[in-house]
Amino acid sequence: MNRTSSSIALLIAASLFGAPALAQAPQPPSSYYPAPPPEHAPTVEQGAPITGLSSPLASAPKIDHTEIVSEAEAHLFADARKIVWGRHAKVKGAKPGEVTVTRQGNLWIVKGRIDSTAPGSEGDWASIEGIVERISGGHVQVRGEVAFRVAQVENGAPCKVAGLLNFRRSGKSHVWRLVEGDNPCDGTRENFDLVYEKPVERKPVPTQPKRG
Repeated sequence: MNRTSSSIALLIAASLFGAPALAQAPQPPSSYYPAPPPEHAPTVEQGAPITGLSSPLASAPKIDHTEIVSEAEAHLFADARKIVWGRHAKVKGAKPGEVTVTRQGNLWIVKGRIDSTAPGSEGDWASIEGIVERISGGHVQVRGEVAFRVAQVENGAPCKVAGLLNFRRSGKSHVWRLVEGDNPCDGTRENFDLVYEKPVERKPVPTQPKRG
């Protein structure tokens, strides 16, 4: 009986003290983890070089001469002298502005400005500056900029229309009106006109006969 009890006690002790040892026994490493390092690094395709890149925005073409399709229209446009600004043209006291068309070799240049003098619009102005790209019958194309400054629009900041600008004249009219004449800030139709003015003919003064 005592032997049996001793044997049972030894088995219980072995199971109590041997369990942690069995639980802490290291497990054999898995054949899938950690994964072995690759023999060769993955290859990366080389991208396009970043040198010599250009802007995706279309740049303005270089103009070295004005294309004259209609000599008659060119002769008329050469004497454009005034600017009329429709926004203030009907206000009492309004006066036209001045514009000049000059030639630099085969290239025509147009530049002008009108300052409003009508009561209540002092400080407002409009201007044009650009290169005449093409002149055809009743149609003048200018690559440049027209700006409108109105005190009550955009806190007086100039609103600009730029790029290829089209001025059209109809019939026997002596006025070329800007087709793209809507103010980009408030949508008002500005009616920006370039006006022909007949050159003043200077007649020669007859010489007075000498008195004896």
